[in-house]
Amino acid sequence: KINLPVLDLNKIAIQNKIYKKSGSTLDVDVKKLANLVKKLAIKNSIVVGHLAPYVLNKNDISTAIILRKNPYKLIPIYKKRKYSQKKIIENVGSEILGIIEYDAISSFGMKKTFQINATNLSPSQIIAKIGLIRKRKFKGDKIDWLEMVAKKGDLGKFFPNKK
Repeated sequence: KINLPVLDLNKIAIQNKIYKKSGSTLDVDVKKLANLVKKLAIKNSIVVGHLAPYVLNKNDISTAIILRKNPYKLIPIYKKRKYSQKKIIENVGSEILGIIEYDAISSFGMKKTFQINATNLSPSQIIAKIGLIRKRKFKGDKIDWLEMVAKKGDLGKFFPNKK
């Protein structure tokens, strides 16, 4: 069991009104969020949110863990959240390309960055894998959605031509 305080970057941004509304999405001012987070006690806590690579520095963290999900399983989740078709395609495309993983590695380095394929895992299974990663007994999952999507012939579905 992991017994540390959780800091949710999205909630912090919303609570402190450091975003602009753009249609149905919120665009967070990451510079303001980074300045705010610097004032918080983040040592010995779990910081969650896809904004972490843009808000935290390498020295701020001991481990970065990216939870990944099969892009085909993300679509119904995003539809249930009532995301626009444009936002669904952008988010699923980002997952396929591993954008957050890439940005986390760029910000925190390969040795601190791990990923977990959370597609079919329960929360307790995810927590167990996180514990193993923190103890450096699990190196994380190797994930390549791009190859899977390409083999299915669906690249055009997720990366439509812009004309």
